[in-house]
Amino acid sequence: QVQLVESGGGLVQAGGSLRLSCAASGLTFSRYPMGWFRQAPGKDREFVAAIGWRGGSTNYADSVKGRLTISRDNAKKTIYLHLNSLKLEDTAVYYCAAGAPFAPMVPTGSGYNYWGQGVQVTVSS
Repeated sequence: QVQLVESGGGLVQAGGSLRLSCAASGLTFSRYPMGWFRQAPGKDREFVAAIGWRGGSTNYADSVKGRLTISRDNAKKTIYLHLNSLKLEDTAVYYCAAGAPFAPMVPTGSGYNYWGQGVQVTVSS
């Protein structure tokens, strides 16, 4: 069965950096577009970033452009989210997600079939 396991979250001061990882198993990883989403307390889940199955295309929410970077390593079946210049409003549970084989990456949760359990990122002042 498909499993996505996030790691790398934690507590960081505003302006700091973190790197989240999402290790996948149970699927032919290189065929899947992948995404990161987040959900802050009391808010709906929102799109953060996505990367195409080939790895050459990326898409970002306007709120994170220039600060967050998504990447993938197909040999390790892992995607990453590099978070830089973190702000208080980046505090949330971050989820990785896998779409459908060879499908385009999309910025909506409905375009993803598999989800990880989430990892907490807390930014303090």
